Amino acid sequence: MHTLRISYVAGVTPGKWMDRFTERYPQVALAATRYDGDGILELLANDQADAVFVRYEGSSPKDETRHLIPLYDELEVVCAAKDHDVEYYEESIPEADAAKFPQLNLSEYPEEAGGVPTAMEVVASGAQVLRVPQSIARLYQRKDVVYREIEGGNTTHIGIAWPTGLEDSELVDEFIGIVRGRGANSSRQASVRNTQQVAKERNDKLRAAAKDKAKARAKQEKKAKAKARSGGAKSGKRR
Repeated sequence: MHTLRISYVAGVTPGKWMDRFTERYPQVALAATRYDGDGILELLANDQADAVFVRYEGSSPKDETRHLIPLYDELEVVCAAKDHDVEYYEESIPEADAAKFPQLNLSEYPEEAGGVPTAMEVVASGAQVLRVPQSIARLYQRKDVVYREIEGGNTTHIGIAWPTGLEDSELVDEFIGIVRGRGANSSRQASVRNTQQVAKERNDKLRAAAKDKAKARAKQEKKAKAKARSGGAKSGKRR
C-alpha cells in the first residue's frame, strides 16, 4: 500500500493528524477528502477509503466488517437568524425553549439540493431554526446567523472506522495511532514495532554469528590441545 485514503464528514478537521502522518511516512501519498453525503461507512465496504471519520448518534456502528474507535463528543446547537429570539440567550438555551421555534429539517436539504449552506440561507431569512452539531455550525457560520448551545440537546459522536479485513494494515494502524495521540516512539505504533523487529532480527543474527565463532574457536583450541598431547606422547616414546 503506497497511498492512504482517508475520508471525513463535515466538521472534522484532520489536518494535524495528516501532517504528523506525512512527517513519519513522507514516501506515502495521503489522499484525504471530505464526504458530505450520507453513508460514509459505505466507502469502506466499497473499498473507496482505508479509514473514515464518521459522525453517529447512540450506539457505535462497529460490526464484524469494521473496527471503530470513538474519539470525541459534539454538542448540539440551534442556529437562528440574527436578531431572532435565540440571540438573546447569552451562551446556551434550554432544550424546551429551542423546541418552541419552527424547526428546519436538514434531511430536506440533501447535497444535490445545496446541503447545509442552502439550509443556512433559509435560517438567515428568519423562517426557521436549525439544530446541528456545533462543528457544523462553525463550519458554515454566516454573519447573519447566530447559534447557541442547547442545554440537554442531543449529543453526537465522532469516531474513526476502518475495515476488519485489510490485508496490509500497517499504514492504517499508524494513522489510527496518531489520531489516538500515540507518540512517534510508542511501542504500539506499527513503525516502531517494525523497527524493533528489524533490530531484534539483526541482534539475533549477531548473537548467532558470535556463538558460531566461539564454537569454532573452542573446536580449534580443542584440536590444538589434542595435537599437543599427541606430540608429547610421541616424544616420550623416542626417549
